[in-house]
Amino acid sequence: MNTEIGTYDTKTRLAEILRQVEETGANFTITKHGKPVADLIPSKSSEKSKAETAINNILKSRKHLVTDRDLDEMKTSDRK
Repeated sequence: MNTEIGTYDTKTRLAEILRQVEETGANFTITKHGKPVADLIPSKSSEKSKAETAINNILKSRKHLVTDRDLDEMKTSDRK
């Protein structure tokens, strides 16, 4: 998602804009008098954080938990 935003709005809403970039990966093009001057995009270093968050969300959403008994059954049936 790429949203154009003027320099004045950028200045007055910077904290909110940065939160959107961090939480949703939103991209912003900052304009001055309607002309693009800069792009605000998520940092590449945040990719690791996003991956960790995704993994944690997947683990939380798992509905079927594997018990020790299930693991033992898998081992005896040669499943890994």
